Amino acid sequence: MSSYKKLSIRKFAVPIVKDTEESKFWKKFKIHSTLSETASVTSIKFSPISPYDFAVTSSTHVQIYSSQNFKVKKNISRFNDIAYCGTIRNDGKLLVAGDATGLIQVFDTNSRAILRTMRGHDLPVHITRFMPNNSQIFSCSDDKSVRIWDIPGQEATSILQGHQDYVRAGVINNDNPHLVLTGSYDQTIKLWDLRSNTCAISMVHDAPVEDVLMFSNGGMIVSAGGPTITVWDTIAGGRVVRSVSNHQKTITSMCFNQSQSRIITGSLDHHVKIYDVQDYEVVHSIRYPSPVLCLALSPDEKSLITGMTCGSLTIRHRKTSSQEQREIKQPKVGSYQYFTRGRTYNGMQDDFIIEAKRRYHLASYDNYLKKFQYSNALDAVLTETTNAILTVSMLQELIHRDVLRIAIAGRDDASLEPLIKFLIRWINDPRYTSLLCDVGEVIIEIYAPVIDSSPLIKKLIESLHAKVKREVALQKEISKVIGSLEMVFAKGTISASEMTNNTTSF
Repeated sequence: MSSYKKLSIRKFAVPIVKDTEESKFWKKFKIHSTLSETASVTSIKFSPISPYDFAVTSSTHVQIYSSQNFKVKKNISRFNDIAYCGTIRNDGKLLVAGDATGLIQVFDTNSRAILRTMRGHDLPVHITRFMPNNSQIFSCSDDKSVRIWDIPGQEATSILQGHQDYVRAGVINNDNPHLVLTGSYDQTIKLWDLRSNTCAISMVHDAPVEDVLMFSNGGMIVSAGGPTITVWDTIAGGRVVRSVSNHQKTITSMCFNQSQSRIITGSLDHHVKIYDVQDYEVVHSIRYPSPVLCLALSPDEKSLITGMTCGSLTIRHRKTSSQEQREIKQPKVGSYQYFTRGRTYNGMQDDFIIEAKRRYHLASYDNYLKKFQYSNALDAVLTETTNAILTVSMLQELIHRDVLRIAIAGRDDASLEPLIKFLIRWINDPRYTSLLCDVGEVIIEIYAPVIDSSPLIKKLIESLHAKVKREVALQKEISKVIGSLEMVFAKGTISASEMTNNTTSF
């Protein structure tokens, strides 16, 4: 009888991986609802302005959903064929979309009326976007061309040709609207300069390009084709910075978060992945029941919408914390509690604290002027540290108010000395001479009877008189020199004229 050895099975401890803060954040996006469209959802675009409604393009219609209750607000179905890329303008008033016939139409989001129709593309238009100036449209088509359209004129102002296959991706740099980026099934990405309508840089992705992104500074771009996303440095001439392949099938759509610190990708492998742009590592992944064709993250980062090939529209919504959702009972208006509400609130840990601006009070001389204390106002600007222009401005203000005599009168030796010293120092300055001469006349007129009784003031007046006398003598000498120079110039002019006449007579 054979004996069997009993096998001992060791149990190894499985390490528990704790969720990171990043993972916890993205796990807050819970499925709010799943809606069904009539066909595959090909485009989701959020309105840039609050309340951030979003346009969903599927089959032959574009529907605008409310971001509050996720119900259809408007249904635009005035298309002759399959619609593509319904996009809401920056002000939320207009919507543009292309279709499979090559037509581009602009709609009023309120009345759903067709405002403009652009004809020029021969094949389906898969990309339509408003330019940052809101008066132009950017389009990419399967006819291999990229066009810039003038909305009022309904005509193409620029036609960019260079791709050899369908152009299915395009984006505009909002900080520099002269730069547009396009991707094509010819496996190339092209950066166009609209100022010259030329291709500035062309890069090869090695797979048909499905979507492109451009960082706001324009220095880095991201392309998606096949299961790979590639990061390019345009400043270095289109050098590859990073190439990442974390999907099993073709990546169909990409988008940034609001701060452009994360890239979100959707793929035919049923997955949505979030990348950190610092190292382009996957920080979170979400699985869906069907292949993902398009996705979009709301500007307030509270809603993640995904469209799939089966026609499903999955809405994931991030709920705010219970502290934010809790309704605070407001005290009665006019009560003590109403005026002291929020006094004990300390803020959140991540809040930015903005220091209160310091209120600047009026200067002393302004306060004196408000109180009609003109003598004190003049004394306040006669200090040695005060700029001369401030003192002159005060004297000018006193003259305009017709109170200069009031401000100067009634002074003793100590209070009159700074004013006369100021005149002595600045009376020969051409900018102030006229004004200070008037002030000097007022001083002499008021204090002429008592000047001899004060040795200090008498000495200062004599110094002022001597300086004025020297300045007058200097001006006379300058006038003589100017007169002599004018005679020399006049004589030279006459001699030149006579020489010209003699030359002409010959």
